[in-house]
Amino acid sequence: MAIGLEKVQAAAPGLVSLYKGARVSLEKAGVAGERAAVYLVLDRSGSMRRHYRDGTVQRLAEQVLGLAANLDDDGVVPVVFFSTEVDGVAEFGLDGYEGRINALHEGCGHMGRTNYHLAMQAVIDHYRASGATQPAFVVFQTDGGPSSRTAAERLLCSAAGLPIFWQFVGFGDPEGKDFDFLRKLDELPVPAKRLVDNAGFHAAGEEPSAAPDAELYAALMEEFPQWLSAARAAGVIRD
Repeated sequence: MAIGLEKVQAAAPGLVSLYKGARVSLEKAGVAGERAAVYLVLDRSGSMRRHYRDGTVQRLAEQVLGLAANLDDDGVVPVVFFSTEVDGVAEFGLDGYEGRINALHEGCGHMGRTNYHLAMQAVIDHYRASGATQPAFVVFQTDGGPSSRTAAERLLCSAAGLPIFWQFVGFGDPEGKDFDFLRKLDELPVPAKRLVDNAGFHAAGEEPSAAPDAELYAALMEEFPQWLSAARAAGVIRD
């Protein structure tokens, strides 16, 4: 079962509006009642520094936590921090969520370049080790393309046989070339490149925290319902 409103009100009253907003988005998308383990992947490349300092990344994490409370049964989101390598793996939950992302980020050391595939593999490894039987919904935040594009594309295609959906969220100019690769990943052909379409992309803009919560939630649910149907039809998800 998902976490009830009463528990959110008791454990994290500051997240109630996000919990309710996420629930509305799930209902509109026709996936209310679905269950998924929610993951958050956060970019720690050097260009992300201001987004940690001004609270934008913390805000995204809270929005994702509001969604997770509707989809998952424990209200805990595994978080993978990455740059050149995987910088750290932690948990983000209803208890003690305020200010936690920056504290974790500051403990991860030097900010480097951008390698998607290592962070993606960390999610896959965690998911497999967890023994989960429900699908996974991964919010993968970044502000630019990866250093190794070939490795990222190869891993995304090979992961299409797993019950994991990758929702990329880009911080930066929605029309900029920094996101050309993410648009490519979003449009990789099926079945020529991958078994099912297992990824979506949302350009959150240069000031993501200024956008309404409902806008992000609607974007997160834009392709997830179609993936659920396709993954079930292909036998990737076995209910």
